Amino acid sequence: MATSCRNLIASLPLLLLCLFASPSSSIDDFHQAFPIVEPDPGHTKLRLSREGLEAIRRIKNPIAAVAVIGPYRSGKSFLLNQLLSLSCDEGFGVGHMRDTKTKGIWVWGTPVELDINGVKTSVFYLDTEGFESVGKSNVYDDRIFALATVLSSVLIYNLPETIREADISRLSFAVELAEEFYGRFALFYSHGEGEDVAFEPSKLLWLIQRDFLQGKSVQEMVNEALQRVPNQDGDRNIDQVNQIRESLAIMGDNSTAFSLPQPHLHRTKLCEMKDGELEQLYVSRREKLKDLVSSIIRPKIVQGKSMNGEEFVAFLEQILEALNKGEIPSTGSLVEVFNKAILERCLKIYSEGMAKINLPLTEEAVQDAHGRSRERSMKVFDEQHFGRHHAKRSVMQLDEEIDKVFKHIIMANEYQSAKLCEALYSRCEDKMDQLQVLRLPSMAKFNAGFLQCNRSFEQECVGPSKAVYENRMMKMMGKSKSQFIKEYNHRLFNWLVTFSLVMVVVGRFIIKFILIEMSAWILFIFLETYTRMFWSAESLYYNPVWHFIVATWETVVYSPVLDLDRWAIPVVFIVVILVLYWRCYGRRKHGSRWLLPLYNTTRNGSNRPRTD
Repeated sequence: MATSCRNLIASLPLLLLCLFASPSSSIDDFHQAFPIVEPDPGHTKLRLSREGLEAIRRIKNPIAAVAVIGPYRSGKSFLLNQLLSLSCDEGFGVGHMRDTKTKGIWVWGTPVELDINGVKTSVFYLDTEGFESVGKSNVYDDRIFALATVLSSVLIYNLPETIREADISRLSFAVELAEEFYGRFALFYSHGEGEDVAFEPSKLLWLIQRDFLQGKSVQEMVNEALQRVPNQDGDRNIDQVNQIRESLAIMGDNSTAFSLPQPHLHRTKLCEMKDGELEQLYVSRREKLKDLVSSIIRPKIVQGKSMNGEEFVAFLEQILEALNKGEIPSTGSLVEVFNKAILERCLKIYSEGMAKINLPLTEEAVQDAHGRSRERSMKVFDEQHFGRHHAKRSVMQLDEEIDKVFKHIIMANEYQSAKLCEALYSRCEDKMDQLQVLRLPSMAKFNAGFLQCNRSFEQECVGPSKAVYENRMMKMMGKSKSQFIKEYNHRLFNWLVTFSLVMVVVGRFIIKFILIEMSAWILFIFLETYTRMFWSAESLYYNPVWHFIVATWETVVYSPVLDLDRWAIPVVFIVVILVLYWRCYGRRKHGSRWLLPLYNTTRNGSNRPRTD
C-alpha cells in the first residue's frame, strides 16, 4: 500500500504537466501532412483546421508558401511529394492510391529551411483540392483557388498536356478574387486612415506536364496562349476573352513557364517506383524544377513586412472570414456577369432614390437629389463589386446607366414644370380676361388681381420651364394692363354719362331729391361740354377734375372690404326696396316735413311753393 502511494505521488507532477501542457505540445510528430482549411459538410464554404494551424503557428522565422493548384487528379499531390523528396507513404496522400484524397488545403508540417537574401526563411508546401470534380459547386472551387493565390509566395499551376481557355479564365478569375479580398483586408486592417495596400501577386509558375511541344518552348506556348486575340469586327465573345487576358496583366513579369515530362507510362504505379525506375528526363527536369522554385521563392509580404507563423495564421483567418462572408461569383458567371447583377441592384437604388422626389423641382434641387442618389449607389457598388481591373469599366457602365435614368428624370421634370406653369399661365390669362370686362371698371381691382396672379405664378411655378413662362407672363400681363388702361377711361366716361342721366330721372321723378338732380345735371353738363369744347374725350383724362372723379369712383366701387362690382345687383335691389318703402310709407309716417329739400306739388294751384 505504501509503495502504491509513493508511486502515485511520484507520478503526480507528470499528470499535472500533461493537464496544463500548452496546445502546441499536443502534436508530437510534425513530419506529416495536416489540413489547415477544410470544406464544410455542404462543400460550399471553408473552415479552419486547428491541428494544421499549430504546425504553422510555431514557426518564428519569416514564412513563404508554395501552393500547387490544378484540375482534379492532375498529379498535384505526387508533384509535391517529388519536390519534398518524400514517398507517397510518408508524404501527401495520392488520389489513385488512397481513399482519403485531398480535401480543402493541406500543409506539410515540416517546413524547408532556406537562406533567401541572407534571411532564414521557412518554406511551407500547400496541397489544394483539385477543381472540376463532381459533387462540388463552382463557388467552392473558386474559394480554394483564390485562397491559395492569396497565401502563396509561389503558385504552381499544374496543367496536363496543354493550356485550355478554361484554365486561363479560371486563373484570371482567381487572381481577381484574390486581389479584391486582399485589397479589402489591407484597407480594413491598415493603420493609416484611408490607406490602401496594393495586391502583391504570387510568383506564377505554369507547369505543363507534356512530353512533346511540337517545336515550341513551353514559354512560347504560354505566351501565345495569353496573347490578345485580334478583334477587328468587335465580336463580344472575343472582347470578353481579351478582357480575361488583361486581368492577368497584374502578374506582369512574375509569370514563368516550365515543362515536365511524364514520369512513367504506368501512372498508377508511380508511388511504388524509385528514381532509378522513373524516366531519367523526368528526374532531370524535376531537379531543375526544385532549383527554379528555390530561386524564385520569397517570404510572404503583407503590408510591407514579412510574417512569422502567428501572423500568417492570423492573416489566413481574416482572409478566410472575408471569403466566407462575402457573396462571390462563380467562374462560370465571371466577374462581368456578377458585377452586372450588382450594377442592376445599384441602379435600382439610384432609381428608387430619385423616385422619392416630387416633380417638378428646380434644376438645382434635381441635381442635388441626383448627386445624393448617385453617391449612395456608388457606395454600394464599391462595397460589393469584384475585380479591380474591371472596376473602372463597371463604374463607367454604371455611370452611363445612371445618366440615362437621369436624362429621363430631367425630361419628366421639364414636362411637369411646363404642365404646371402652363396651367398657372392659363389661370392668370383667364383672370386678366375677366378683369377686362368688369361691370364697374376699377383700376384698383385690376391692380389687385394683377398682383395676386403675378404672386401666385412666382411662388407656384417651378422648374426649368419657369423662365420661359415668366417671359410669356410678362408679355401677356403687360398687354392686358395696357389694354385695360386704354379702355378704362373710355368705359368710365360712358358709364358716368349714363349714370348722371339715370340720377337726373331718379332725383326728379322717383325720390324727388333736388340736390341729387342738380349734382347729376352738373356732372352730365361737365362731361358733355368738356368733350365738345376740346373735341375729344382723351383731353378730359388729363383734367384734375377728372382725376378727382376717378379717385372718388375707385373709393366707392372697390375696397378690401366691399367690392361693388360683385355686390352691385344686391345693392341696387336693396336701394329699390328702400325707395319703394319710402314712397309708400315714408311720407305718411313723416308727413310733409323732411330733412332733405324735396319737391312738393299743391292740389289747387299751379304754383310750386318751395318745400320746408
